[in-house]
Amino acid sequence: MKLQSRPKVFVTREIAEAPLAVLRRAAQVEVWGRPTPPPYSELRRKLRDADGALTMLTDRIDAAAIAAAPRLRVVSNFAVGVDNIDLEAATRAGIAIGHTPGVLTDATADFAFALMLAAARRVAQGDRLVRAGKWTTWGPRVLLGPEVFGATLGIIGWGAIGRAMARRAVGFQMRVLYATRSAPKRAETDARLAGARRVTIDRLLVESDFVSLHVPLTAQTRHLLGAREFARMKRGAILINTARGAVVDERALARAIRSGHLGGAGLDVTDPEPIARGDALLKLDNVVITPHIGSASYATRERMAAIAVENLIAVFAGKKPPRCANPSVALRPADKPREG
Repeated sequence: MKLQSRPKVFVTREIAEAPLAVLRRAAQVEVWGRPTPPPYSELRRKLRDADGALTMLTDRIDAAAIAAAPRLRVVSNFAVGVDNIDLEAATRAGIAIGHTPGVLTDATADFAFALMLAAARRVAQGDRLVRAGKWTTWGPRVLLGPEVFGATLGIIGWGAIGRAMARRAVGFQMRVLYATRSAPKRAETDARLAGARRVTIDRLLVESDFVSLHVPLTAQTRHLLGAREFARMKRGAILINTARGAVVDERALARAIRSGHLGGAGLDVTDPEPIARGDALLKLDNVVITPHIGSASYATRERMAAIAVENLIAVFAGKKPPRCANPSVALRPADKPREG
């Protein structure tokens, strides 16, 4: 693809080498080389002269950042979700927002299921016990946990990842319940194949041994589960969250676990990220917390990078991103060509 000029792109974290090489052939690329995200003030400074940006969920692209970036034409988010970006402000400014849906479905569902097993069978707690030299002998009551095989799994959110989670549950002969606001034909077909039954959230909470969250973070889903919902859950039930930390009222979750009402949790996401030192959840042995690595397989992360790059290059060629989060956007015209 021959471009008329070489746009300038800011990449906020290091990504897979092969997709990055493709981007370098199409644009002038600057990569933020530190292991932590660029501070907001630095991000705004970098965007001021950029035609495009490849961003992470940790990068806040708000209305102020957008207003201060007069050349910016496209932001490609290295994620399915775009809750770190002000979509309305971007659309008004003619900035296309790309994202990476579909590719991380199986990796994330694998990890959600792994968290469920780890939390139920106290894998992380057992590992800590051994490493601390506190395992003295086998015992019939050491680190007991609930059965996963044949248990009831409640899935909140029946998108691609939620449905993939249900397919994995079939092998464990789990009874699957799901709650969703909409159920297109394909979703209903997947439900039949998994033997899943659609119910209300309240019924799901009451009947499930495990509850797994697979919803985007929106104004409607923020603190979707709080004190009221935890009180309705089965005694000893375990919560799994690979969606977004803010979908859960984590203070209420900590209280419900500490009281003994809930049996534990497996969390790949927290609010905030990273979780604050001294957070009550960190003091609970029956909570497994991982550093937002649900999609962290080699193949998935490389494909995410490739899609993010494809989104950028499409806009530089005068097209909308193939995976566009604001498809109604009228693309901002390119500024005068750059040298190079």
